[in-house]
Amino acid sequence: MFTFIMILCILHSCKDEKQPVLVDKQIVKTIVKEIPKKKIDNMITKDFVLGKFNYTKHDAFEKVNASHSSKTIYLNKNCYEAFKAMYEQAKEDGINLKIISGTRNFYEQKSIWERKWKKYESLEPNVRALKILEYSSMPTSSRHHWGGTDMDLNNLNNRYFEKGEGLKIYNWLLKHAKAYGFKQVYTEKTHGRTGYNKEKWHWSYMPLAETYLEFYNANISYADIIDFKGFEQAQELDVIKYYVNGISKD
Repeated sequence: MFTFIMILCILHSCKDEKQPVLVDKQIVKTIVKEIPKKKIDNMITKDFVLGKFNYTKHDAFEKVNASHSSKTIYLNKNCYEAFKAMYEQAKEDGINLKIISGTRNFYEQKSIWERKWKKYESLEPNVRALKILEYSSMPTSSRHHWGGTDMDLNNLNNRYFEKGEGLKIYNWLLKHAKAYGFKQVYTEKTHGRTGYNKEKWHWSYMPLAETYLEFYNANISYADIIDFKGFEQAQELDVIKYYVNGISKD
């Protein structure tokens, strides 16, 4: 009788146990369908991909909840919906994802770039630009400009993701992020990828980012990459070919 009661208790406990969140492999398609392709195309302009618009007042953008970031950050609504779904599964798996950077406009990127331009003022212009381009984009050429599709997660140092909690987070993202439409675009450069150094923290929502990159390549020229210190180096270094398009093909 005691054995029978114990079996019943175990079965009851299993029944009440919280079930893991399953990854809906159609989630990307579902989210993208919320914005018809025609509407996406109509939304894209040169100013949009150059970061010359006010994302805080744009209908396609949403402020990130305090539970997902400790700072004021905006993302594309579709990208953010995908992140929230990914966040919930990560939470179930004991992984805490935090957004530490999202959309940045031209002027925010200009501030970052020109601060570093001053920092390396002892270097020749092209060397100076190359040094900054290890991890920072020229204004008008950053993926953080367009569409609110790109975000930085948890820490801006690759070493953080090499051990302990950081390694767990990174391994989880490598395994699960693709199911939600996210991709690490700046991977190792050992297989011919050009441009920025590896960034384990930078994840891009590809269902929209791919469309924005296509538009950028078709409509943006070096005549558009101007109005910041050192912009003359953009064409010399061919940043559109080697940096804007220097992403992982995997």
